[in-house]
Amino acid sequence: MLKAIRTLFLGACAIGVLPGLAAHAGDLEDLAPYKMLRSLQYIQDSIVLGDHSAAEMQRFMLGAIDKRLRSAEPSVFDDPRNVDAAFIYAMSGGNPETLSYLADRDVEGNFDNRIVDALSHYLTGKGGLMVENLEKAIPEYRNARIGPYLYLVLGNGSAQQDPAASLKYYDWARLTAPGTNIEEAALRRSIALATRGHMPDKGFAYSLSYARRFLTSPYASQFADVFVELAVANYGEQTEGKIQEILGFMDKPRQREVYLRIARRAAIAGMQELATLASERAQSLSDVADAGPKTLANLYSGLVGVPSQDILEAVKGISAIPDAELSPRDRALRQAATVVASEVLRAPDPDSLTQASVPNIAPANIEGQGEPETGSGESPFAAAPDAAVSETQSKKTQQQVDASEASPPDPLLDAFLSTGRSKLDEIDSLLKGEDEK
Repeated sequence: MLKAIRTLFLGACAIGVLPGLAAHAGDLEDLAPYKMLRSLQYIQDSIVLGDHSAAEMQRFMLGAIDKRLRSAEPSVFDDPRNVDAAFIYAMSGGNPETLSYLADRDVEGNFDNRIVDALSHYLTGKGGLMVENLEKAIPEYRNARIGPYLYLVLGNGSAQQDPAASLKYYDWARLTAPGTNIEEAALRRSIALATRGHMPDKGFAYSLSYARRFLTSPYASQFADVFVELAVANYGEQTEGKIQEILGFMDKPRQREVYLRIARRAAIAGMQELATLASERAQSLSDVADAGPKTLANLYSGLVGVPSQDILEAVKGISAIPDAELSPRDRALRQAATVVASEVLRAPDPDSLTQASVPNIAPANIEGQGEPETGSGESPFAAAPDAAVSETQSKKTQQQVDASEASPPDPLLDAFLSTGRSKLDEIDSLLKGEDEK
């Protein structure tokens, strides 16, 4: 029903406004900017609700509004609705220079210089400089038409300095503009902030709201990225149900994609249980003809077997996957795991063990002693050597220590003797750069 109402409304806009813009250019001189902005707002809201075909119309409307604002007489902005239209246009992907142009021509004081300065800093990439001034001015605009936009801008500008305050601004923005592109952006960015700020409860709550409303948004892939990060960082028995609830709003292909992303990130992080579980669920959501997802699931489940007792089977499994079925990133991921596995499995060089210099081998009978030394000489069961032998042995031991300190450590020996966790650290180190691409 809601979609039908929106479609009818869009049709009304198309009949009453958009064709007039396209076919009768002269009408632009008489059309109020705030009326044109309403069409832009509806188009942008339609895009985040799934109407991706409206993207071209959005570009047209942005250009038409820019032209109208620049050609408008100063008296047009005696109407506060047109001033708000200029502000909202600038915050909706419009040309930031147009706002500066209008503010410079304003002799009646229609444009609030505090808002103009704040947006000028924000739109030129200096959002941190405007936070303090905008925080002081924003209470006056809390219930204004530009209020939700200003709260979204303030949330973006304060995200690095004060994440907790930024979440509050995002909350206000989405609650005062439900069902709009403002709410979509505020929710998506709130999830990322909650994840970085170690606030899983808030992160899952925001994710659930997003999944209910905006899965058809063109920005849903960004939501999937931050949700996967949230799920992997906070996976456990208590969060399993929340993850399942959120994924329940997705169709099978989307669920499969999310599980594959979880499996990949978990495999790189060494979370064997999660990687295996996510891979199995991705496979269960794949049809017989879906060879690609099954191949990726096999790859990710095989990667976590590299630092385990089943390393041989794991290497055999991931090596059998044809290169043509993997993306360049996944081919690099497999190559890194294979290199680490080969180093782990390679037998150590006997010369690198320096066994002859280690003082845990019992020496031959030393002249003046009837029995050989037992142990290192510090064992309670060792025979007490005489003074002459003790001095000679002390010099040999010191020479061995000096040689040991002078010799660099052997990486092959370290890799061979390391535990499963240290092998996993090696994998993480090798793959860290690749995963950040």
